[in-house]
Parts: sequence; structure tokens; C-alpha cells
Amino acid sequence: MQGKSIYMKKLSKKSHRDEKLIIGWNELVDLPEWGILKLKAKVDTGARSSAIHVEDIKFLANDRVGFYVVTKDRLKKTRKRVIAKIVRKGKVKPSHGIPTKRLFVKTTIRLGPVEQEIELNLVDRENMNFRMLIGRSAFGGHFLVDVSHSKVLSKENVHKARIIRK
Repeated sequence: MQGKSIYMKKLSKKSHRDEKLIIGWNELVDLPEWGILKLKAKVDTGARSSAIHVEDIKFLANDRVGFYVVTKDRLKKTRKRVIAKIVRKGKVKPSHGIPTKRLFVKTTIRLGPVEQEIELNLVDRENMNFRMLIGRSAFGGHFLVDVSHSKVLSKENVHKARIIRK
């Protein structure tokens, strides 16, 4: 994957630079390398980086970290154990305005027909409505966000997917 987009069915290799998919303000995403499917994620164009709710972070040898990704809502908590390489440590300025230090890891995310390697910062989002936040740097301009819709690219709505050509 190495940071390159893979367009699956809908987008041709020849013209993919000029095409953008419409997505909703929230979507179901897959993190296939971690075995996580249909994770509810909020699309936040005001956030630069993407974040995921994790618990029990443990530092491991060789610049790796172990943690649990919480995959279900508050009513039924399901956790998935993940081990990932730390790609960097950095400061993030969350909505409350106070910069916090966070660990960043990389994994592949799938949203509709687009698969992309992204950086995620690890954070406690337990009190947030969405366990994952997708920041604007995640897909490098492949999408346009329609805030009046939600889950546009989920399997149930994939027939509604619209491509915008420049």
C-alpha cells in the first residue's frame, strides 16, 4: 500500500485524478489490516489528522505499541487487540483547544471503493459519539463531503454513490 490509493471498481486508473466521490458526514469504514469492519467514523474536514478510540496502550519492543480498538457502541463493548509500529509522536490540538501529545500509527483504511494507508492518532474518544474521526489529510482530495447525508458509501447505499468530475 505504501501511501498510494487503490481505486477498486468505480474509478478508472486513467481518469482517477479528475474524479471525486461524494461521501456523507459519517461513514462506515474498514481497517482491513486490523480485521475491523464497518467502524462508524465521523468525517471532519476541520481536523487535519485522523483519530481512533483505543484503550490500554502498552509500549512494546522495536518501537511498537499494543492497544485495544473499541469497535462497538457504548451498549455493547467489543474490543479488538492491535499491535502497530509507532510512526511518530506529535501534538494534536483537539476541539477544546489544549494541545495534547499523541502516538501515531499507520494502517490501511477502506471507504467505499478507495483504499488508502493513513496515519491515525491514538486517543480516548469514549465520550464521543463516533469511535473514529477522519481528518482531511486521510484521503488526499479523493472525496467531497455532503453534510446533508450520512453513510453514502456503506453497502446499503453504494448504488447512490456519485462521482464528480472536474
